[in-house]
Amino acid sequence: MIKILMIFLTLLFFHGSVDAADKVRISISNLSGQFMTFPLAHKRGFLKEEGIEGEIIRVTGGAGSAALSSGDLDYGTGMAVGGAMTGLPVKVVACFVPAPVLALVARPEVKSIHELRGKTVGISTFGGVSIFAARVMAKHFGLDPDKDMKFVAVGAVEARFIRLTQGLIDAAILAPPLDSEAKKRGFNVLAKAEDILIFPETGLVAGVKKIQDKPDEIKRVIKAGIKANRYIRGNRDGTIQFIMEWLKVNKEVAGATYDGVAKVYNEDPSVCEKGLRVTIEERKQALKINRDVPLSEVADLSLIREALRELLK
Repeated sequence: MIKILMIFLTLLFFHGSVDAADKVRISISNLSGQFMTFPLAHKRGFLKEEGIEGEIIRVTGGAGSAALSSGDLDYGTGMAVGGAMTGLPVKVVACFVPAPVLALVARPEVKSIHELRGKTVGISTFGGVSIFAARVMAKHFGLDPDKDMKFVAVGAVEARFIRLTQGLIDAAILAPPLDSEAKKRGFNVLAKAEDILIFPETGLVAGVKKIQDKPDEIKRVIKAGIKANRYIRGNRDGTIQFIMEWLKVNKEVAGATYDGVAKVYNEDPSVCEKGLRVTIEERKQALKINRDVPLSEVADLSLIREALRELLK
């Protein structure tokens, strides 16, 4: 009888724990290697360890920031710096990939970035990370992105890959594993953003109201992300298995994806801050903003610092 009572009480405890978990919706914009922090945190149970019942939702284009500010989403993973600078009540609270893993890939006959003068380059949106990376890479090699290149907003990375391989555009910004797949088909990787600059590609973005009302929840979501990043960097085989299941690819493609992104997974707030300042300056130029934009307008990194301290205890 006592044994039955103990089992009953244990079931009640676990049932109560599930009911007590905070339910959150986290968006990712692409099914690609640099967005795996929270899908992996969900799959490997790191969110549950922090009392979070997470739902991972794919939201493409610029709809994510608006959904965050309206409360339809709890968190985003794309860096919504441009949205914050133009008045949306959202802020970056963590970076998990503070260096880009984007490649500028061109048709076989295009051998260098200089040969892209007057040609079309596929990006996601005109306010996203892909155009930012493309502009910086063009400037690095002496081109004027506003005059020398024709940007085409194609959408998700799969759409960019298809347009490129069908010959509908001359080049595209691609992410692992599609940059490796394009190279295997004879296309040329002209440059990689990670070799040229540091800026945050993915992280965690929350609405200002969420930051004010639920800082503890945000910290727990951040902790789950930190645990996922540490797993990614320290467990190659387990992460490759996850990539195979998540992206529905074979082991070879999953391995190439891992090798292309694992080295840039990090959660250091100082690296994040440096990258955000670079992003602010580029966004100011692209959006024709002349005023000073303080870091505090687009980010609040105090919570990730607190989360890191708590994980060290």
